[in-house]
Amino acid sequence: MKRLFAFLIFSAAALAQQKAILGSITAFKAEDAVVVVKPDNTDAVNVKLTPETIFQRVAPGERDLKKAATMNMTDMALGDRVLVSFKPGTSDALRILVMSATDITKRNEADRLDWTKRGVSGVVTAKTASTLTLKMGATVTVDDKTAYRRYNSDSVKFADATISKLSEVNIGDQLRARGLKSEDGLKVTAEEVVFGTFVTKAGTITAINPETKELTVSEIGTNKSLVIKFTADSQIKKMPNMAGMMPGRGGPPPPGAPARMPDLAQMIERMPGAKLDDLKTGEKIVVSSTKGKKSDEITAIMLLGNADMLIQMATVPRSAAPASGGMGMSPGLQNLDLPSMIMN
Repeated sequence: MKRLFAFLIFSAAALAQQKAILGSITAFKAEDAVVVVKPDNTDAVNVKLTPETIFQRVAPGERDLKKAATMNMTDMALGDRVLVSFKPGTSDALRILVMSATDITKRNEADRLDWTKRGVSGVVTAKTASTLTLKMGATVTVDDKTAYRRYNSDSVKFADATISKLSEVNIGDQLRARGLKSEDGLKVTAEEVVFGTFVTKAGTITAINPETKELTVSEIGTNKSLVIKFTADSQIKKMPNMAGMMPGRGGPPPPGAPARMPDLAQMIERMPGAKLDDLKTGEKIVVSSTKGKKSDEITAIMLLGNADMLIQMATVPRSAAPASGGMGMSPGLQNLDLPSMIMN
């Protein structure tokens, strides 16, 4: 799971400095003794290195700066997260605290696997003072020790999730919980709960703009145009051929038969990552996003390409009765619980 680096290393000592920036190393200018640091939300900054600059490494998750280890300037690498404090009134670095990109990747991978091993996910269908019931039948037990975080409505980054509480969890929210998990995988006594209000959209790609990192799709069911934006935190994956997973191995279930959705979370975990260049005009996609301010524009959290069969499965009626809604697309793809909370 991503953690805000500032949360890990900002201490009274760091804040006592007159000036500091937090960001990632994007370039080195050896001839000028300069390292280029890109803060998360502002332009890149040239940081001047001097013989007096102190270099220290901190481990992911470490909060005690007394445990920071001295390191050499040459041990820094592209992508490392750094907190730079400056000499007053200059661009000369007084101290650089470094969290290795390699160490962050290892920590995030271990955390992601732990969420998979000890966690459950789904859409909240019922709630009491001590339990949360998910759409696929899992039950999450909570108590006063459970920690809650809520996805920010205008961000796809897990690192931006804010501290929350049980009262803010609503029916229809997507939720992930991890803790003590039962052998059948349907019950978790939660140590942590992460949730948010998301939308799932499906459509056919009509245009791809690699320069702006945007897709335009025609939404299934409405034919309205939808712009999908991508950030560094967005993930793209391509669905495998799912025909073999359907009854009869050749198409959707017959009318009146239940649509058996696969465990998407587990499927997606096993899929290799894809790129925007791997998508093609005319391809059907499913995408998850936080609920944005514009109805015709979203920022992708997870986009699945080659999603024809998945869309068919999601839109098959649950019964042959007229009340099932027929073969039309359910609003918000209600039959499709696309994982939206990416923990790395």
